[in-house]
Amino acid sequence: MQTTDHINILDSAASLPSDAWIRFAPDEHPFLNADFLRILERHQAAGPACGWRAAHRLATDATGNAIGMVPTYHREHSHGDFVRDWSWAAAYEKLGKTYYPKLLSGLPHTPAAGPRLLVADGPSANAMKITLIDAIKASVAEQGYSSWHVALPAPDEVELLQSCGLLVSHDVQFQWRDAGYGDFAGYLAAFPSEKRRKIKAERRRVTENGLQLETRHGDEIDAAEWPALYQLYAATFDKYGNYAAISPACFAELAATLGRRMVLFIARQQGILVAISICFRSQNTLYGRYWGCSGTFNSLHFELCFYQGIAYCLDQGLTTFEPGAGGEHKVARGFIPTIVRSCHWIEDRRMRQLIGDFLERNRPAVQAYAAEAASHLPFKTFTTLETTP
Repeated sequence: MQTTDHINILDSAASLPSDAWIRFAPDEHPFLNADFLRILERHQAAGPACGWRAAHRLATDATGNAIGMVPTYHREHSHGDFVRDWSWAAAYEKLGKTYYPKLLSGLPHTPAAGPRLLVADGPSANAMKITLIDAIKASVAEQGYSSWHVALPAPDEVELLQSCGLLVSHDVQFQWRDAGYGDFAGYLAAFPSEKRRKIKAERRRVTENGLQLETRHGDEIDAAEWPALYQLYAATFDKYGNYAAISPACFAELAATLGRRMVLFIARQQGILVAISICFRSQNTLYGRYWGCSGTFNSLHFELCFYQGIAYCLDQGLTTFEPGAGGEHKVARGFIPTIVRSCHWIEDRRMRQLIGDFLERNRPAVQAYAAEAASHLPFKTFTTLETTP
């Protein structure tokens, strides 16, 4: 552990005080809590074996009490952080510069926006955040990093980070919002009849194929079930040549610890497990994360990854469903193109200017893409596109 002006650099999430998480982080959030990062790190899903090395920032006062913290990682590549900076690394290489290692403040393998500068509410909160920002920026130069990235921070944090000199990048996610639908039938009533029939037909195919669906929470899954569930999750990663970072034991501990904050939609055929969608939830949001399937089943992906989640939100009173990054096919199911932002401190002044110019040129294209996608939403009427500057 290193210390500079009461800003401590901790090499594990287990060293971040549990009481600080309770004071600083959103209540009942599935990712911003004392357990999520600790479990991922302990099972190496967010450990050196996967290119993540904890460098969490903890601010303490003169008596040693925690007054702020920023979950942060030393990164040797960009897999699993959703910063979208591959082209930047390539540009560095072409100019004979070194891009990695970099610093990342965010959630491993989790493209969910939320607070990143965690401090207690109060009149000094903003000043404490600026102290953390300045300290991390200084450490970039001191410790030989090319850059510091804050992945998908809360909107008010974006403005503060930008005022402190960080660049802002824009991306599009597709997110569902409850507009007072009541239940799934009420949701479909917002669609024109042709589009409504299409979704009903997709859902009907699932039952006609003899598939049985169930919804279970983390505390309802026995540890012995996770190896089979994991195989479905891992098969999807293998199919696309990616690495399945989360092990069966890691999933089992997440499920047992997070309990009802983990939600699984499961499909079986003649009692045999054939597909899963692994999600997490807060008090008002469902986060879709991992899909796995053992074969080809007509419309099952749409059912488990989208329709079951929407129905769950409506039943449980959740107002938002974020099914993960990418996926234009989500628009036809009523997921709204939503612009999200990340922030970047580039240490090299010339590269900061080049990347900043690129981001400014790219922003109108991202906004135009979101607007074009929104024009294909299936609702009878839709007047509000949720975007950010």
